[in-house]
Amino acid sequence: MKDGILCIDKPGGMTSRHVDNVLMKRFGQAKIGHFGTLDPFATGVLVIAIGKGTKFLPYLDDAWKCYEATLELGIETSTGDPEGDMFQKAEVPSFSNEQIQATMKSFLGVSEQIPPMTSAIKIHGVPLYKKAHKGQEVERQPRSITVKEMKLLSYENHTLRFSCTVSKGTYIRVLGMDLAKRLGTIGYLSALRRTKLGPFSLSDCHPLDTVTENDVTDPSCYLQGYPIYEVKPEEKKRIMDGASLTLPSFLGDKILVKDGEQVLAVYRYVPEKGRYEAERGLF
Repeated sequence: MKDGILCIDKPGGMTSRHVDNVLMKRFGQAKIGHFGTLDPFATGVLVIAIGKGTKFLPYLDDAWKCYEATLELGIETSTGDPEGDMFQKAEVPSFSNEQIQATMKSFLGVSEQIPPMTSAIKIHGVPLYKKAHKGQEVERQPRSITVKEMKLLSYENHTLRFSCTVSKGTYIRVLGMDLAKRLGTIGYLSALRRTKLGPFSLSDCHPLDTVTENDVTDPSCYLQGYPIYEVKPEEKKRIMDGASLTLPSFLGDKILVKDGEQVLAVYRYVPEKGRYEAERGLF
């Protein structure tokens, strides 16, 4: 079985962890993890790491994510998505596509968002969704998010479809509910599809039912934005043993140490020592 990563077009109706389990069984590989969890009802880009590929997960870029969402106006559920119970109904005012787009424009830029109770954020070591399943409500601190782009795709019969590009940590369920409120009503997401996660897009994805180990790729090419230090032949063994590096100039807080196309390790700069120390071997 090859080590590396692959992109799955996640089906709706299963957790991201369930996708891991399916691939563990299919590939006979116990070491599998995912990058960028999707809610069970959501579909689209889910990055899976296999074997040594899991070492790369903390260094993949997930700063920006793109989604297409369907917002049902006039109804609110307990979770903001189709998995919750219907909470209440409300009238839906009449508005034009231009008014909807103008309202969406008001979300652009940096703002604060309160995470939903049905999220994996931990408070005192306990995920919020576990408290929510017990009927508990706890105070959540708002988090800074950035909405880079938000566009109306269609609006008909109180069903509003939109696309958005948002920063890491943005909950699209909450964004949809907030959009409904600014439009003077309530709403919930009936569908959500992730179309892009960092450098990964739907065009890179394979259906879960047909993916094979031949679809596993080298994750090295997806490590973006890191300065690179090319090792000399005599340094390679020392690097693989985790030796520190004293370089003639500062390259960055973290660097990739490579031997040709092979990424050997991530090193971080330790100011008090004036050198780079091994953070994680990737070979």
